[in-house]
Amino acid sequence: MRKLALGSQGLEASELGLGCMGMSEFYGPRNDEESLRTLDRALELGVSFWDTADVYGPYLNEELVGKALKGRRGQVTLATKFGILRDPNDPGKRGFSGKPDYVRSACEASLKRLGVEQIDLYYLHRVDPNTPIEETVGAMGQLVKQGKVRGIGLSEVSAATLRLAHAVHPISAVQSEYSLWSRDPEEEILDACRELGVAFVAYSPLGRGFLTGQIKSVADLAPDDYRRYSPRFQGENFTRNLELVSRIEQLAAEKGCTPSQLALAWVLSRGGHIFPIPGTKRIQYLEENVAALDVRLTDSDLSLIDQLAPKDVASGSRYPAEMMGSLNK
Repeated sequence: MRKLALGSQGLEASELGLGCMGMSEFYGPRNDEESLRTLDRALELGVSFWDTADVYGPYLNEELVGKALKGRRGQVTLATKFGILRDPNDPGKRGFSGKPDYVRSACEASLKRLGVEQIDLYYLHRVDPNTPIEETVGAMGQLVKQGKVRGIGLSEVSAATLRLAHAVHPISAVQSEYSLWSRDPEEEILDACRELGVAFVAYSPLGRGFLTGQIKSVADLAPDDYRRYSPRFQGENFTRNLELVSRIEQLAAEKGCTPSQLALAWVLSRGGHIFPIPGTKRIQYLEENVAALDVRLTDSDLSLIDQLAPKDVASGSRYPAEMMGSLNK
């Protein structure tokens, strides 16, 4: 497992990371013991770039990652996020805050839950429409000066917002969904990151598990699984998207790898500044994901994949309508 420069401010991260969200919420029942074993195995395999957020749980995922970090903080490039607010009386309801006072208090709370003195990469999870990005990033920059954060990042932002933010304080990374069925970042933000020396962190590189080929029916998902409410997993969208997965499965079989490995190898092929962070809570899938690093895609393979999975190939939006408005701000 190689470690690569994560942006231009001195951070490094394993070329393949681990999204920890599903260990605590959204994708079926929790099993903290199994998740902790998976985090242990991740370090054994060199997967040392871990991604969490205060909103996952809420708070439970940071606490879980904090347990796994005990005694080995120096081995992990730790990323967490702030900025999404959840209503305790209505867990599905979301608000946003990038106010400077909240930036400071959210960071202090995350440090405490994680049991660390410093966060390697601290993201604004979503842009607060009521606070200028320059004010939010200015407060985040102060955390760097205070030594509480090593680098700062933004999630689901437009190229224009990235440029405004980067002019206030250097941005180390931008995180957005990117996969064979979510290629929106290719329109602007990938080029902007490359130009500014900003890393791009690809979350959901396996299409929230759909591109693995393991999900053939909505019945395969737990009753409380978030994906039951995702447009791409519903009705005719689900059926159409299965056709895409079938094409990926066929090509993967020809390459002698799994669909997951093909999908990850494709993301890895997009550039050295792109870090996929597939999420899993099971050792079996973690090991399968790591093996994607051994899959080599030829120019011919990449050309064929572009034909099989062009932009806008997915049927349905990435999120429910009420959540789409917070993206690409």
